[in-house]
Amino acid sequence: MVEDEPAIADAVVRRLRSEGFDARAVGDGPRAVELCRDTKPDLVVLDLMLPGLDGLEVCRRIQAERRVPVVMLTARDDETDLVIGLSVGADDYVTKPFSPRELVARIRAVLRRADDATEAAVLRHEGLELDPATRQVRRDGTRVHLTPIEFDLLAHPLTRPGVVFRREQLLADVWGYAVGAGPRTVDSHVRALRRKLGEDVVRTVHGVGYGLGVP
Repeated sequence: MVEDEPAIADAVVRRLRSEGFDARAVGDGPRAVELCRDTKPDLVVLDLMLPGLDGLEVCRRIQAERRVPVVMLTARDDETDLVIGLSVGADDYVTKPFSPRELVARIRAVLRRADDATEAAVLRHEGLELDPATRQVRRDGTRVHLTPIEFDLLAHPLTRPGVVFRREQLLADVWGYAVGAGPRTVDSHVRALRRKLGEDVVRTVHGVGYGLGVP
């Protein structure tokens, strides 16, 4: 837990420990990078606004050393910040104020996705190639790095090209929860996928949702 407000950090750490997690807190960016390097955590809850190094730079540095799931916290409901956070490796985000219960649900969902190794066959569609076993993605033969949640969000409709998925359905199927998050969670990740793979990859069906291989 990387958070410079002690009251928030203490409350979240206490809740996580009560849920069976081995949790600890640190209050600034440089120490967060050092702690991640030393302890190799399974997941990092990372505030966006931090002394020393901001959350975006912390995320960049820890992801450069070792892939680790990240849930970002932000007090700013700013779409640009959220999109940048997702692009540097964050898997999910929670906007302050939040309930510890909601945060724990998000953490469990991210960890489930990270642990969900599958041996399914390679998926291919219109220049896309997705290998669930190695969790690698290629577009027109070129490998593209995706975060775990981006990978899962792409894999879900790739198994059923032509089907349009509502945002609420994607929240339930991909994130693992149907409440506690708004449609912007899906929208932000779709925009991140489009930046990396092209605007034509995940298409919008206005008033309905998203899909692959749809007009």
